[in-house]
Parts: sequence; structure tokens; C-alpha cells
Amino acid sequence: MLRTTDLTKRYGARTALQSLSLHLPAGQFAALLGPNGAGKSTLFQVLTGLFAADAGEVEVAGHSLRRSAAAALRNIGVVFQQVALDLDLSIRRNLLFHADLHGLPRRLALERIAVACARLNIDADLERKVRELSGGNRRKVELVRAGLHAPAVLLMDEATVGLDPKSRQDLLAALVSDVRERGLCVLWATHRVEEAEQADRVLVLHQGRLLADGTPAQVGQELGGRTLEAGFIARTA
Repeated sequence: MLRTTDLTKRYGARTALQSLSLHLPAGQFAALLGPNGAGKSTLFQVLTGLFAADAGEVEVAGHSLRRSAAAALRNIGVVFQQVALDLDLSIRRNLLFHADLHGLPRRLALERIAVACARLNIDADLERKVRELSGGNRRKVELVRAGLHAPAVLLMDEATVGLDPKSRQDLLAALVSDVRERGLCVLWATHRVEEAEQADRVLVLHQGRLLADGTPAQVGQELGGRTLEAGFIARTA
């Protein structure tokens, strides 16, 4: 569902991504683990078309981002690190605005909003302004929004920043459910080892390069630690 080949991005003399190649299939929850400054956000900005790569290719659901950007981007849902909702609109109006941008028929949009919000226990708050919601519930709204157009790939960039432990657990549980039930491909960028340990696959990014790739246990061993956390700290300190 998501493939990058020799992806490179530079900012002047600094190389943020260096010949990065990834291959993520459907039905997989992959954690992109890396310290601050590893290149995680740059990768997401390239994958979503906000930045152009200096070299390499990106394919989403078989569509080249360089040659068929519209088709590739239709298959991506995104939750960025910073909240990107209109605080003065209700949950329903925020979600309908997104559905309209993707050309969803209104009846279908309302059905998907009702089902997704009920799953995340925010259906009773559909008419509340986003400004009135807790941080955890705002993230839930963004998760619903990211999936409204039924993308093949979901990108989550440090999506639990500022959330309490219970909200983080709820968000992760909802994602794992979507991966299992809908065959969604999720790439979750984080610097929290405990979040990465819940993924099917861990990709460790450091200074723009891929250090390790495998299950949490395999990556811990590959990095030379008894645990994922020990190996991650040893190799990225």
C-alpha cells in the first residue's frame, strides 16, 4: 500500500532523509520510531505532497506521487502532530467540511460520521464546538476525519503528544481495530518506545537513515539491546 524507493530530502547542506526505502502492505500497523530530528516529520511531509523529494519515488496504493499525485493522495489519511481542526465549528461541521472536500455524497458522509463517532464514543458530542473538547476527544475527531474517505493508508505523526495515558491507549486501540477489521495500512511516527512496542512492525529512523526493521523483539536484538527500548537508546543516544 505504501512504498518509498531511495527517498532523499535535503535542506541546504543538511540531509534529512537519505536513500530511504520502505514497503508497507495492507493490514499492517507499522511504527516509525525515532528521536526528535530523526526525519519522521520530513518523511510525512514528503508522503503527503507538502514537500517535494530531491530524489527517489513514493507510491501509494500503486499510484506514483510524482506522476499521479491526485490519485495517490486520495488514498492517504493524515493526522498531523499539531491539531488541525476549526475550533469554532462543531464536530459534525468539521467532519462534513472534510467530506465535502473529498466529494463524498452527503448521505454517505453522515452515515460514516455516525458509525465512526459511535465507535470512538464521541457521537453524543457531535453538535459541540471542538474548542469545548478535551485533547483526547479532539484527537478522536481527527482520527474519524482521516478515515472518512476510506483511505488505504493512514499516517499518524506523533498523534499522542499532549494526551493523557488513557487517551493514548484508546487511540492506539482504535487504530489496531481498524487495521484488523478493514485491512488498513498504518504508519505511526513516534519517539515513544512503549507505543512502538504495540505495533506489528517497527522501523527505526535515525539521522534520516533506516537503522532497523522488524517486529519489536527483532528490532531490539538487531540494535543490540535486550529490549527494544535498550537497543533504541544505545543506537540513537
